[in-house]
Amino acid sequence: MIIEIIIAIILGCIAGTITGLIPGIHINLVALLIVSSSSFLLEFTSPLTLGVFIISMSILHTFMDSCPSIFLGAPEESTVLAVLPGHKLLLKGRGYEAVKLTVIGSLFGLIMTIALAVVLITGVGKIYPFINKYILYILIASSIFLIIKDKKSRIWALIIFLMAGCLGLGSLNITSIRQPLFPLLSGLFGTSGLFLSLKDKIKIPKQTLKSDKINKKEISKSLSAGFIASTLSGFLPGLGAAQAAIIASSVFKKNTTRGFLILVGSINTIIMVLSFIALFVIDKARNGAIVAVSKIIPNFTQTDLILFLVVSLTVAGIATILTLNVAKIFSKFMSKINYSRLCLGIISLITLLVLIISGPLGLLVLIISTCVGIIPPLKGVGRNHLMGCLILPVILYFSPINFLNIFF
Repeated sequence: MIIEIIIAIILGCIAGTITGLIPGIHINLVALLIVSSSSFLLEFTSPLTLGVFIISMSILHTFMDSCPSIFLGAPEESTVLAVLPGHKLLLKGRGYEAVKLTVIGSLFGLIMTIALAVVLITGVGKIYPFINKYILYILIASSIFLIIKDKKSRIWALIIFLMAGCLGLGSLNITSIRQPLFPLLSGLFGTSGLFLSLKDKIKIPKQTLKSDKINKKEISKSLSAGFIASTLSGFLPGLGAAQAAIIASSVFKKNTTRGFLILVGSINTIIMVLSFIALFVIDKARNGAIVAVSKIIPNFTQTDLILFLVVSLTVAGIATILTLNVAKIFSKFMSKINYSRLCLGIISLITLLVLIISGPLGLLVLIISTCVGIIPPLKGVGRNHLMGCLILPVILYFSPINFLNIFF
């Protein structure tokens, strides 16, 4: 059994590296394939081993996916907010440092969550019903705060938030679009930025592997913010990593660029660990990977939870080494590549993947979201308002009158 688990961890790490580095290939897709072929796989292995594979893949993915987000500008929901500050550091020759900061957030966020696992298991059952009543007001207050905070043009901030929100509503409720978040977020935060880079003829400077000393207070502040926001997201429906980062950045508004990258990195991994804690405590699966685990292991016990926590800690150590080494490889070659051609290549790759994964309607979403994503920099307002594409649908979902059922 131990040998099976070790092999599952190794294979999971390989799969997580692939899903983390290649835009459009998400862990949910691989987890779905595992579930659909589980009857065949269970002839050779146990449900627990398949669960370990999925958890190993998922944890490593949360570390590795910062590389394409920061170096290539190809985000997914969990890393979408890392693109903007990460790209700023990349243009200063510090792309490796940006990835390192997200890795620090992921590693220490995971350790902190596991250390507090007993507290979470004890308290969640009591706190969960209370928080669930107020999530609508938390999201509305966060959105209003972010719009008011944009002093350059609050009107345009509101317009962009509503435009992105309407686009999100349409995209997420068209059932014929497979994986709608991929074209939606790739357009708003990926291809739009790449087109602007082509327009401005940006050149990537030589990258350095050196990084400034990180303030312990900055780390603890970012991890605290990430943990609080992740707890909301990990136990409540409709809230993902991006919305959690928005809430955290709203409350801890004086966070620096470096601190924000730590925060985003921590949220991504903390939510994944909290997801299988939530599966044990409230019997709710909060993401595709954990849904797959719940189907393979219908009776999720305390022993299973402890094993998954140990596996997560083991994989986190492997993921830290792998991600930092991959970031070094990216850093080595980025300045030697013609960035304009690279941008065109990435745009073409994302377009092709969207067409394959999400179909013609997904391509339409990509085109529209790219156009919307170009507006904030041109109007001088923050691109964080584009997160209305996810926040507005969730607000309407939690509203007393379910507007989503009225319009869709």
